[in-house]
Amino acid sequence: MRTEDLEIVLDGGTETQSLDFKKSCPWSMNTFAKDILAMANVQGGGTIVIGVVEEKDGSYTRQGIFEEHKKTYTTDGIMDDMSKFADPYVQVSVKPLKDKKGVEYAILTIEPFRDIPVICKKDSDDTKRGCIYYRNRDGRPNSAVISNSFDMRDLIERAVVQSAKRAKDIGFVLPSSDDAKLMMKAIEERLKRERGDL
Repeated sequence: MRTEDLEIVLDGGTETQSLDFKKSCPWSMNTFAKDILAMANVQGGGTIVIGVVEEKDGSYTRQGIFEEHKKTYTTDGIMDDMSKFADPYVQVSVKPLKDKKGVEYAILTIEPFRDIPVICKKDSDDTKRGCIYYRNRDGRPNSAVISNSFDMRDLIERAVVQSAKRAKDIGFVLPSSDDAKLMMKAIEERLKRERGDL
């Protein structure tokens, strides 16, 4: 993310499936684990901008990250903490970034899962072991356990695509659609022969 990109998301003033705002706070697994797990499971991953306050009316105000909070955010520390919660691991990075007025924010970038969806492997105040978290799309975006077929289907479809890409990357040749049709036809013919007149 660049300053121009930060300005766009701050001016947009709304959270999305892949964007979350947090007020200035020190790094804490209890504050961030669920959001990081959820964003790892959405298309394209996600971004958390730390230093934005949500007002009572639902609008957002630029605050910036406090200096004493900023020093608690390190990529290595976050990755170490998340390794206790995520299976498989989640790739997270953090960097400071200033808006055009010089106000500084901490930007957490969460990469999408590589092969298979991320499952929570540890209970906490805000997470439950064995659950799959996701940024829902059936209302105001929030991080929660998958609770509807639409979100589950999206996650499964992306996992299948990722698995196929990985298989291709390591040299496994997937059949073309014509090959698959020929194979299905051969299977159907064999089944007909085996069933006879049944």
